[in-house]
Amino acid sequence: MTTPRIRIGIAGVAHGHAHSYAAAGKELAGVVVSGVYDHDVERGAAFAAHYGVPWYQQLSDLLASCDTLMIAAENTQHHPIAMQAAAAKVPTLCEKPLATTHEDAQAMVNAFAQGGVLLGTAFPVRYSPAVLRLRDSIRGGSLGQTLMVRATNRGTYPGGWFGDPVWSGGGAIMDHTVHVADLVRWIWGREIVSVYAEGATRLYDIPVDDVGMLLMTLDDGMVVSLDPSWSRPGGVYPTWGDVTMEVTTVNGIINLDVFGPHVDVYQQSTRRYQWAGHGVNFDAAMIADWIDAVRNGTVAPISGVDGLRAVAVVDAAYRSMRSHRPEAVHPLR
Repeated sequence: MTTPRIRIGIAGVAHGHAHSYAAAGKELAGVVVSGVYDHDVERGAAFAAHYGVPWYQQLSDLLASCDTLMIAAENTQHHPIAMQAAAAKVPTLCEKPLATTHEDAQAMVNAFAQGGVLLGTAFPVRYSPAVLRLRDSIRGGSLGQTLMVRATNRGTYPGGWFGDPVWSGGGAIMDHTVHVADLVRWIWGREIVSVYAEGATRLYDIPVDDVGMLLMTLDDGMVVSLDPSWSRPGGVYPTWGDVTMEVTTVNGIINLDVFGPHVDVYQQSTRRYQWAGHGVNFDAAMIADWIDAVRNGTVAPISGVDGLRAVAVVDAAYRSMRSHRPEAVHPLR
């Protein structure tokens, strides 16, 4: 029996993960990248030429030529692209954050649900072996009750559109809160109900926050702290590659370092220090899982609702920044 071929369309290539999508599409059996769209014609056409795939100037034409869409556009473009995909009934995997406002994320979830179409959120760190082992330990009860979690998701300022609120919708808190918020919900099986956050612009001359600190309270009273800052020194530290947790339980302390398995790379040509990861390719595992769901008509491995809940935490964090007091996370509708 021949495996049905799945055609991937990539909408927006502003985010670096667009390269992961294209690479996976060329490596997975029975999968082909059917085309690329981006509102920036020069950027989109160059990306398409690099991977040897068709370039579409209209999103509607790309949607008509693919079986699933993967969105890697700027943050504020996720909502309009996804809504057009929902109307065309194309299963869609969206880069994080799902949207830049709670209202837009909710509208996306509603549109796909009403159309009976799959909507997924790209949270590849769920595929880390270390994360899976921590989740098994927590769910298995061997560590006992969790008392608190101290987490980080730091990096350098990525530059470009990440510092422009028109495209990013926010700064470091928008960029680096959602991964840990999702892991907390997934590992502990609880909802984050309130957030106290402080954030500011201290390191770069940009109109968005570049540092912050969050205290998140779960519905069972557990507290999680998170540093999502762009506080690592640029040029000598990887832009991304820091997701850690120190988990304190009644039976001891366990430390998680998602990107711990890596090789330090120093390049004369770029004069940059980088981490070259080894072991499981989280992005490839996530995309393979998504393709299986599309091909077999099963539920999204990481759903739009998962993305919505993470956006709700970001929303509460920015409200708390303005009020300087804890703010409630919007309940799931």
